[in-house]
Amino acid sequence: MTGVDLAHADGIATMTIENPPVNALAQSVVAELLARLQEAEADPSVAAVVVRGAGSTFVAGADITRLERIARGEAPIAASPILGDVLDAIEQSPKPVVAAIDGYALGGGLELAMACAARVATPSARLGLPELRLGLIPGAGGTQRLPRLVGVERALTMMLSSKELSGGSAPGLIDEVANATELLQRARSLAHAIASGRTPWRRTLQRAELVADVAAAHSALAKAKSGLKTRNVSYPDACLEAVRVGIEQGAARGLVRERELFRELLGSPAARGLIHVFFAERQVAKVPGVTDRASSPRRAEHVGVIGGGTMGSGIATALLAAGVSVSLLEVDAARGEAARERVTQNLQRQVERGRLDESAARKQLSQLTTHTELEALASSQIVIEAASEDPELKKTLFSRLDPLLSPTALLCSNTSTIDIRELAGATQHADRVVGLHFFSPAHVMKLVEVVRTSETSSAAVVDALGLVKRLRKTPVVVTSGPGFLVNRVFSRYSRAAGFLVDHGVDPYRIDDALFAFGMPMGPCRMSDLAGIDVGIAAGAILDAAHPDRSYRSALRKLLAEAGRLGEKTGAGHYRYVAGKAERDPELASFVQRAREAAGNPEPIDVTDEEIVELTLFGVVDEACRALDEGVVLRAGDVDVASILGMGFPAYRGGPMQWAEGLGAAYVRESLASYAQRFGLGLFAPSEGLSRRAETGSVLS
Repeated sequence: MTGVDLAHADGIATMTIENPPVNALAQSVVAELLARLQEAEADPSVAAVVVRGAGSTFVAGADITRLERIARGEAPIAASPILGDVLDAIEQSPKPVVAAIDGYALGGGLELAMACAARVATPSARLGLPELRLGLIPGAGGTQRLPRLVGVERALTMMLSSKELSGGSAPGLIDEVANATELLQRARSLAHAIASGRTPWRRTLQRAELVADVAAAHSALAKAKSGLKTRNVSYPDACLEAVRVGIEQGAARGLVRERELFRELLGSPAARGLIHVFFAERQVAKVPGVTDRASSPRRAEHVGVIGGGTMGSGIATALLAAGVSVSLLEVDAARGEAARERVTQNLQRQVERGRLDESAARKQLSQLTTHTELEALASSQIVIEAASEDPELKKTLFSRLDPLLSPTALLCSNTSTIDIRELAGATQHADRVVGLHFFSPAHVMKLVEVVRTSETSSAAVVDALGLVKRLRKTPVVVTSGPGFLVNRVFSRYSRAAGFLVDHGVDPYRIDDALFAFGMPMGPCRMSDLAGIDVGIAAGAILDAAHPDRSYRSALRKLLAEAGRLGEKTGAGHYRYVAGKAERDPELASFVQRAREAAGNPEPIDVTDEEIVELTLFGVVDEACRALDEGVVLRAGDVDVASILGMGFPAYRGGPMQWAEGLGAAYVRESLASYAQRFGLGLFAPSEGLSRRAETGSVLS
């Protein structure tokens, strides 16, 4: 059943919303909600109403599928009845409505609850208004009702951060807390009390005490605005605007302004991009023929990690945070102790930032043991190799580990450059070899590329996906090949930057243009962060694999020869003072020598927009190649990986969604024009991009 059921007992009508799996407020459900309310109002035997969700969820939000269609211009924004009008009808009903909340009450679900006369929730219920994650604002009264229930500052924090509260820690928002078995009865009792006058009934929008101090509200709004860290988007300011109007001009005018702003935002590129990401993130872990057929992942309680450097210690930290015990292998006791210290520092930084308390940090660290003998890993259910990028070393490790481990244990490598097939070939059980490519710092970055070969078993892939999800990271499944996915497609980004530098474009201007576009840093700063030597090694592998679109600027080589390897050595393209990047006048001499090595080509005149296109259109083209080669399953996977792995601005939806908005034909024609203008294969569009230009979609 999908809809709203109405049941009567002892003067209380109970409306039960049922729309599996999360009771989303689809248009048909909204219409039935209004109809059932009107039935209850017309029934003289009904004194009050309780609204609840079927199963273990109240209402987890609006129908995002419909929002996506509206954002894409595929469905009209006007619909009858409008959710906001239905919630106003609930608040203005002559009979009090009480919300009984278990599970999720998010977005439109929380807006529904706030329109009720009172709210009863279980301690574990999750309450929030996450619309800003979709490039929107609450559009059914949330910006007006939440400040009146919890105060302006708390309301702004909840909305701007999309922060969720538990039912047991939401004073003002929740009137009573009850366990799940008593929830309905407690809600019915409260509804009786309100209807009889024993408990005061104060409609939410009529509550003024928490918004009456306009000066304090303005101070909270100014504080919230000063704390915004978003760029190139309007939805956070729209949220502040809706709240401000409601405070200054009253709730009725605030509701009107909220609806106006919501409709404006729903047609914005940011909403299209973020809604695209919302759905893409829910697809990345689905592998046709694997996840739809294999059994549930086996839960690993003990994982071995080989290598305790920056990456290995980061992986160990992530495992410990997930409650997994770790055996870490290093070549000697001194390096083992150094690895333990790195993990300790990682945990301590989380304590200092308030993300972890001291006792939890000590407990996690107690689950780490260090070893120097490979045999110590024999009982591990999964082993993750994070040794230096030496193919022979890794193959030796895999060959020795293979007979030591249980037949069901996974053997994983964190390599970023070496073909997993080569490592699997060193074992007698290639079916259990998987790449787990973490991004640095591994305990912070959310992306993990799960790399499979033609011999990797479905069970191994499912187990790897299960581990990554347990670490609260996002897996993107790719097939083995040079650079896997992210490093491969973004190699075009760094190569194009090298070309621009050689042709007279200031490196800092390149970074500025990409930062203004929305990247967290430009390609030169990114190279410093990753390590210039690391980039040179990875680039050599990709140059050998794709010589037709290779370009090598001498700049990175010159910097490396001078010992300027980036942030880790205190200087690269930038110099680093107390951990902060500063522009370095000395870079100019390296740039001049790089230009001389390139033959002093004629400087080119490009706009900032062209810098963005020259560096990022190649990413789109390389992604089309990867899709056609079966390296990655979906264009949406490319977008999610680019956002989580490289910081591509989520509000643009990832490189493929961004290109979709520009038009596949425009991207192809621009690359063809650049290739002709500069005579360089680096910019030549692929057959795959050309084919997509003909169909009109890079997402197809």
